[in-house]
Parts: sequence; structure tokens; C-alpha cells
Amino acid sequence: MNPIPFTEWMAATQTRVEAALSHCLPAANNIPARLHDAMRYATLGGGKRVRPLLAFAAGELTGASTERLEVVACAVEMIHAYSLVHDDLPCMDDDALRRGRPTCHIEYDEATALLVGDSLQTQAFEILAAPGLVEPRQQLEMISLLAHASGSRGMAGGQAIDLASVGKPLNQPELELMHALKTGALIRAAVLLGALAGTPLSPAEREHLDRFAKRAGLLFQVVDDILDCTASTATLGKTAGKDEAAAKPTYVSLLGLERARDYAEELRRETLAELAIFGDRAFRLTQLADFICHRQF
Repeated sequence: MNPIPFTEWMAATQTRVEAALSHCLPAANNIPARLHDAMRYATLGGGKRVRPLLAFAAGELTGASTERLEVVACAVEMIHAYSLVHDDLPCMDDDALRRGRPTCHIEYDEATALLVGDSLQTQAFEILAAPGLVEPRQQLEMISLLAHASGSRGMAGGQAIDLASVGKPLNQPELELMHALKTGALIRAAVLLGALAGTPLSPAEREHLDRFAKRAGLLFQVVDDILDCTASTATLGKTAGKDEAAAKPTYVSLLGLERARDYAEELRRETLAELAIFGDRAFRLTQLADFICHRQF
């Protein structure tokens, strides 16, 4: 078991990921300078880095090296950052604030923001495909997993369902399917990629970790909906209450605030149960499940 307190481990990992992202991204003065500057603006200097934290924690299960986990964490976070840039565009959620700063299309312009998203997506696969990361068969599996999580059967597909559901009532299975794709797929990818960066798990261990990742993704979204309803814009660093104002279906609008909180606690217990097979090796994943459930921002 790692004796470093969780808050110290989280801060150290966030700092490590920030430095790795800065290294992996093109320098701001490289041509085309405006695009590269905007890519760095959209990616660096903010965010909880939950997906990289999950990748690092899952890597502890399999003894993955820090160097490999930095690459995995950066690839996943670049996909996440691209999704936020596109999500904020006027044709999507039309938001002006992200991580306490003007969104990318406000700070630069819409065309630049569109290209930022495109470039971050391809940059993620460029670094994940670099020779020598892991054994070739393992590396192909990692690339395929991230591609699937990012595309029409993952994050992009979930966003399409979200846009098509504005103003329409969804039942709980429909809402969970949407968020399993939009939010959960990339969280699941972060966990599995972190584990794949080390020694292979047994089939039973892999199945338990997969179920943990899926429940953790759902837990993250339920808590996100609760915070969107209860926290302030200043606390969140983004526009609070925007989903409710846009008549988007959320767990709070479907279940009510108290039932949504109860559901989050139920999901927390389910995620922790999936980790029992790993014993102390899942120490950080256990702490992260608690953090995801009880976070205030």
C-alpha cells in the first residue's frame, strides 16, 4: 500500500500530468502559432484530471511504469480536452466559461476552437502510437480501446444522443445509456489503459476492473448532475445550471435531488465492491471512487 496521503498523491500526480502534457503539446511559438497557443490554452492550467488520476491508480494494479502512465494519461486527457472545446461551441452547448476562464472559441474564435479539437484528438493517437510504449499487440489494443471510447459508439455518440434529447423526457435506462457513452466510455478507457500499461491481468481481474470502470463513469455523471444543480458557477469554474436551463435530461431532473444523492452513494458502494478482488493494490482506486462521489467541484 502506498503510504502517501491521498491529497498529496493527487496533487503530485496532477502536477506530473501537467508537466507531461506541456511536453507532449507543440510549443506555442511553433507554426501555426495561434493554433498551438490555443491547444495549450484549452489543455493546460486547469481541471481535476480525474481521467489521468484513474489511469495512474489503475497502473498501480499492474506495476506500470510512470513513464508509460504519463503517455496514457496525456492521450486520454487530450481526448477529454478536445471534447470540452467542441462541447462549448455555439453549435453544441454554447458556453462562455470553462475551468474559470473564457472558453476556447471566446478567447480565440470558433474556427480556431474547431481546429483545436481536431488537433488534440489526433495528437492523442500520435503519442499513444509512438514506437516502444509497450509490446506491439498490447499497444494496438490500447489504440483500439481509446478510438472506440472516443467515437460514435462512445463519447461522440453519447453527445449526439444528448443533443437529440433536449426537451425530451428520458427514462433511467435511456439516460444511463447516453452517459455510458458520453462520459463513461472515456473514464472506462482511462482505467483500462492504465492497467494495460503494465503486467496483464487475469480474465477475472480484467472483468472486475471493467465493471468498476463502468460504474465509476456513471457515478461521475450522477455527481456532476448534482453539482450542476447545487454548486455555484464560481465553484464549478463553468456555467452552473446550464443543463437545466437548456431542458437537458439529468439525474436530478429524473430522480430529484435527494434520490440522485442516494443513487450516487449506491453506485459508490458498487464500484468499491468490484475492487475487493485486488486487495491493497486497489488502494488508490478506492480513494478515487470516494473522491468522485464526494467531490465538491
